[in-house]
Amino acid sequence: MRIAYIEDMEKWMEEFTFSVPVSVRFSETDMYGHLNNTVTFAYFEYARIEYLKHVGHMEDWLDPNGTTIPVVADLQCDYMKQVFFDEKLSIFVKAASIGTSSVDIHYMAKNAKDEVVFTGRGTIVQIDRKTGKSVPWKSNQKSGFSL
Repeated sequence: MRIAYIEDMEKWMEEFTFSVPVSVRFSETDMYGHLNNTVTFAYFEYARIEYLKHVGHMEDWLDPNGTTIPVVADLQCDYMKQVFFDEKLSIFVKAASIGTSSVDIHYMAKNAKDEVVFTGRGTIVQIDRKTGKSVPWKSNQKSGFSL
């Protein structure tokens, strides 16, 4: 399967260092017992927030007196294998590239057999809370993302 944002799958997979565990709940499956295709985006959100906490960004963004917040600009998912109720997954997250005020984040989900079941990518942009305009990363914010 060719995925546009992945040049070399093996190299791409090796670059992930952060992950969170997820168990597929019954309510997240469809009538066939498959993981509903919309749930992967909730998994991405959970993993992304935990990753952003890990790299030290959420504290500033959650500060009620803070001036910036992150917003999702785009998000996509590529499904590779079926996922079923009660499966244990690891959702991996990494920063793939950093722009002036944005970061392209990549995701990889693996099952207990260490098989990649779905991948994804998305862009978040740091914006001003009041104006909605993009705000450039400070140098310490940029260095917090490990590439």
